[in-house]
Amino acid sequence: MRSARRGAMAAGVAVALAAVLAAAPGSAAADPPAPSTSGVEVEIPGPEQGTLAGSGHTYVPPEGRNQAASRLTATEAVADGEVAKMVDNGPTADRLDIVVVGDGYTVAELPRFHADAQQKWAELTAVEPYTTYRNLFNVWTVDAVSNQSGVSGDPSPDTLRDTALGSYFWCDDIERLLCVDQDKVDGYVAKAPEADLVLVLANSTKYGGAGYNEPSETLGYEGISTASAGNEKSGEVAIHETGHSLGKLADEYFYADYPGYERYLGPEPADSNITTFTADELAGRGAKWHRWLGEQSPDGGTVGAYEGGGYYVTGLRRPTENSLMRSLGKPFNLPGVEAMIAGFYREARIASPVTATDRTLRGGDTAKALVPRLTGADGRQLTIRWYLDGREMKSLAGRTDVRVSDLALRLLDLRTHKLSLTAEDRTPSVRDRDIARTMKSTVSWQVRL
Repeated sequence: MRSARRGAMAAGVAVALAAVLAAAPGSAAADPPAPSTSGVEVEIPGPEQGTLAGSGHTYVPPEGRNQAASRLTATEAVADGEVAKMVDNGPTADRLDIVVVGDGYTVAELPRFHADAQQKWAELTAVEPYTTYRNLFNVWTVDAVSNQSGVSGDPSPDTLRDTALGSYFWCDDIERLLCVDQDKVDGYVAKAPEADLVLVLANSTKYGGAGYNEPSETLGYEGISTASAGNEKSGEVAIHETGHSLGKLADEYFYADYPGYERYLGPEPADSNITTFTADELAGRGAKWHRWLGEQSPDGGTVGAYEGGGYYVTGLRRPTENSLMRSLGKPFNLPGVEAMIAGFYREARIASPVTATDRTLRGGDTAKALVPRLTGADGRQLTIRWYLDGREMKSLAGRTDVRVSDLALRLLDLRTHKLSLTAEDRTPSVRDRDIARTMKSTVSWQVRL
């Protein structure tokens, strides 16, 4: 999705640049500079005193500031790389696993790193749809021991510190851009099981962060968000970045350094939350967020098609005036919530077997599954149904375990039968049927008396 978006946007940039050149032939001053494309693409957070969630993208070296590997004492080496499961909601294969790694924490400061990780998890789960779906996540911490406390670039550009991940502010000469050495990050992430999303916390109160939103080709995670552990606004930046990595959402702001930013002239983007169409055209075509048009959105206002987004002032439209994909301090809008839930279900399953499924269950056995509870303010829970050979047993609805002996009257033929539990999420926050079809999980056992 992200690659498709960049391809479509690149085509739009080429058209926009051609328009600029045609408008001012031979005028070098009128030609916007093409962004560098060497290195790793990262999103730049918006200014600390502003409201915009981001300031576009740039390309940075994959390495951190300090290249040499840190030398650790024997005591430090024992603690370095230790993995702990901070939040345990079930088997890794069926949960969305977030791996948190700290940088700039000495061995004596590791307890503070763990407290900082807890705080950032609390900030994340204060935002919907994370609040409702927090039990779909596991959270792991990996201890990275640094020789020095703090990170490079804090407080000044010439500040250098010997840290485990080589984190540094003033990346690409932008004070708030907090970059890392990706190979070093991956070395620690690989110690945790099957990371789906990575959060790097810098031991700093300085505002900053970055979004590395390309999936990892080697470890499979969706992206890396960096943030200052001691800065609350940096946490908001990290949550915005998960809109890209998990929700596959586009930015809904514009920024003046983007080539041809005044007007987008390219094809319809692949992203679910930006479009070239008006609200009437979305409704007529049954396109993108047409199901939400006219609804009141949690970020304020009514869902429509508002001019500006995807880095352009005009030519692209967004669903609402100000969502988290545009402004810090705002929630996701309705289409954004739907996209985030879709992202959760790409990684998580809502029914996991507790009782093994590789043997036939007999009269003394109990078929049991783990189904996470939802924690939204509305109290809504997942729908749980039981089936025997495909026929629903309505009296068992809502249960997560059934004794085989309770089915005796149905198993009198002494033959092997198929017992199944199906968990389904029927949230009103998802209206797209294709997404809704992914929000169901089934566990089955063979049973007989």
